[in-house]
Amino acid sequence: MRSFSLIICTYQRPQALVTLLKSVEKQRLYPDEILVIDASLDDQTAEVLNQKAIPKLKYFKVEEQDRGLTRQRNFGIEKLNPQSEIVCFLDDDVILEPDYFEQILRTFHEKPNAVGVGGYITNEVAWEFDQNEPRKDWFVFDGYQRKEGSRFQLRALFGLEPDAAPGFMPDFGHGRSISFLPPSGKIYPVEQLMGGVAAYKTSLFKHLNFSNYFEGYSLYEDADFSLRASKLESLWINTKARLEHHHNPAGRPDLFKYGKMVIRNGWYVWRVKYPSPNLKARFKWNATALVLTMIRFSNVITAEDKKGAFKEAAGRVAGWWSLLFNKPKRR
Repeated sequence: MRSFSLIICTYQRPQALVTLLKSVEKQRLYPDEILVIDASLDDQTAEVLNQKAIPKLKYFKVEEQDRGLTRQRNFGIEKLNPQSEIVCFLDDDVILEPDYFEQILRTFHEKPNAVGVGGYITNEVAWEFDQNEPRKDWFVFDGYQRKEGSRFQLRALFGLEPDAAPGFMPDFGHGRSISFLPPSGKIYPVEQLMGGVAAYKTSLFKHLNFSNYFEGYSLYEDADFSLRASKLESLWINTKARLEHHHNPAGRPDLFKYGKMVIRNGWYVWRVKYPSPNLKARFKWNATALVLTMIRFSNVITAEDKKGAFKEAAGRVAGWWSLLFNKPKRR
């Protein structure tokens, strides 16, 4: 069995972190080391962990220069045991099923060319197994169906639906995330992993690190890193490596800033995959961004948090216009 480590980057979420660590303690395979990289502005996380006797846990409190998800991950990589062969990254607000690590390591064994493997979140999408005639306005994949969201229905109306499998990016960006892979128990090839439920061979970090372009909340940093990793070796999602994601609002950015990140970081990641897209792809990227922004503006009427919907939509507009004068630069 390969030696493997776990890195958890956290910020102002002590109770969520404790819940995650409880699920780690119940694993059939236990990590050889657990590194908690804490960027919190207070000492609550340290105080909570000091009250627990968690085997093989190493706690690091980082200063300003190492705060932010990508910086914390790079900090953790530097602190890994040199003997570690696999490093698993988990968000601090997930809860694992008991065989999570066992399934991740099994995938690396079954797919010897795999450089990265992702887990499967079970509590965010309702799927139905139905091999009969596909229902209208439902997304179908590998014998499973899920109700299609309004944004994809509207995109299809304008000819802007993705033409690539989930986990792969079309030439105009704006693809389907890996949440569109069904709970089939199969292992699927992808080119993108969600950073908070991913594992990589440690040898990969001799060639790549997490980009410091992504500051603070680091939206889409996982797509950037995994797209670059997929150019070296293969990436996979094991839908048996199951966990739950309980979105914790603590530590999330202002919604105006978030809206700007959706556009600017989305553009940046698209150009990581396609540095020189053709004119049609450029048009479709911008048209899709416009449609999604208008949907977010419509949420001012339909959503409970009307102010938040407006702030995010306005942030998207600001981010979109900023691309005319100040495009993101690769670092």
